[in-house]
Amino acid sequence: MDKKCIVIHLAEDEAQTYNGKPLMLQDALFCPVLNWCMRAWMKKGVLRFFVVCDEKFQEEALACAPRGAAVAVGSEDDYQRDIADFARGRWIEEVREAMLPVGSMMLSFRTLPELLRLQQAVKEEIAVFHQRTGVRVLDIDCTYIDPRVTIGAGTTILPGTILRGHTVIGENCEIGPNALIVDCEIGDGCVVNASQAYESRLGKKVQVGPFAHIRPHCQVGDGCKVGAYVEIKNAVFGPGTKLSHLTYVGDADVGSGVNFGCGTITSNYDGFQKHRTVIGDNVFVGCNTNLVPPVTVGDGAYIAAGTTVTRDVEADALAIGRVRQEQKPGWAKKRRELAGGDK
Repeated sequence: MDKKCIVIHLAEDEAQTYNGKPLMLQDALFCPVLNWCMRAWMKKGVLRFFVVCDEKFQEEALACAPRGAAVAVGSEDDYQRDIADFARGRWIEEVREAMLPVGSMMLSFRTLPELLRLQQAVKEEIAVFHQRTGVRVLDIDCTYIDPRVTIGAGTTILPGTILRGHTVIGENCEIGPNALIVDCEIGDGCVVNASQAYESRLGKKVQVGPFAHIRPHCQVGDGCKVGAYVEIKNAVFGPGTKLSHLTYVGDADVGSGVNFGCGTITSNYDGFQKHRTVIGDNVFVGCNTNLVPPVTVGDGAYIAAGTTVTRDVEADALAIGRVRQEQKPGWAKKRRELAGGDK
């Protein structure tokens, strides 16, 4: 094994790709074709690759390298000068045309429409692979799974789902319908319904959606709920915390067992900098609460509905920050009369 070094020449075919990149740097199911090929060759024991391309594509080509592969990039002159040292006595195989692995074969293509036709074949191949490992993909035609995605047995993928990047989904989850998940780690038993999640980590038995937005750098603890029209960003949530609906929490550290009422927001941006909100365990946050950081809410505190929190709240305290209600009898009737509304 590992007796071969593959040299991949990125052809000068940018003109026919519409976005100015070589065919081998185009995406097939959200994954660069070059990465597809390298991973396929690695399964056959090849671990060393030299990519010959224009300087403007070298960084992108290097980013396609799978974990465990030895990859070098350079110009034609670099290749001629360095290949003997890089190959280290291995047999050199040169690849000069764009190709995509389909099944056990490497099929070449010369245009973007040809790539799209090959993509359809590998799309079905990936879905069938997951079905054979115990994943229920209900509608292959309406499901798009990146080849780098890992899915646990017993998970159901509903129609309209798109799984991208290095996403890892646990066992016995339900994903979809109409879910988009990018570079996330999803624990066992989670439900993600008609929502989007990016670069975040969900614990076990987390419920998401419908219509939730999990932005990058979130950590959601076991048994949490991120409900309808909830948005979170760069935040940590302890186990059992619930944001049931219409809430925004960004740049926050939240404990376990916290309940967020409808309409709660963290006002994390002051126009110049982002500030963090810290909330302890078992805090009750009433509806329509504004948390203006930097601010800390202690364990067990209760924030009354309609409160704007601008100072720290002690543990087990009640925080109320709203205008006292006044009532002016007959005011509405007089207003209508003045406007000619009452005849």
